[in-house]
Amino acid sequence: MFAKVLIAEDFQDTNNGIVAALTKKLSIAEIKEELYCDKAYNRAAVACKNNVPFQLLVTDLQFKEGYVDRKLTSGIELIKAIKNIQPTIKVIVNSMEDNPTKIKTLFKEQKINGFVCKGRENLNELITAIQEVYNGNSYVSPQINLNANNTIIELDDFDLLILKELADGLSKKEIVKKFKQNNISPNSESTIDKRVGKLFDDFKAKNTTHLIAKLTRDGII
Repeated sequence: MFAKVLIAEDFQDTNNGIVAALTKKLSIAEIKEELYCDKAYNRAAVACKNNVPFQLLVTDLQFKEGYVDRKLTSGIELIKAIKNIQPTIKVIVNSMEDNPTKIKTLFKEQKINGFVCKGRENLNELITAIQEVYNGNSYVSPQINLNANNTIIELDDFDLLILKELADGLSKKEIVKKFKQNNISPNSESTIDKRVGKLFDDFKAKNTTHLIAKLTRDGII
């Protein structure tokens, strides 16, 4: 089992619950917890400098502001910072996030090893996740279906440009006018209309507001 575990969670009660559960259920020699990302990073940095690094980081994604000035404001920033000095550390994210697209991105871009979705079985799932990651496996809470969005829709630069104008509140006719004024092509009304219609179909959006909301929620724009 892991000998040293670092927990980053901005609610003291949650931290205490995690420490108590891990101490009771797992044979972990040392568990340290921090309420702020910067303090968690500093603790990890000192451990590395002293050649006694943490083997596992358990972190939330969202950290509320407090009275302490912060350089690292999110779990993702913390993961990046610690992996920069200790690339081999294992990481489990413990979060309320339940969007499969965002969770898949964490595995792909941040190279996390496990994801636990906070809920009724949070502590039991976290214990299972730690055991699985220690044994060289990955873990995702069973209620999260990472295959829910199998179809990956590729957006080119022109699509993103149109989406930006839609997000700024422009109508299709206003986009056509702006593209023509700025010599952006294609800029015909029929082309813009077809592109917007395809985006609606691809993302199953009812209207422009619905489309922008879905893409923003999924982290696409």
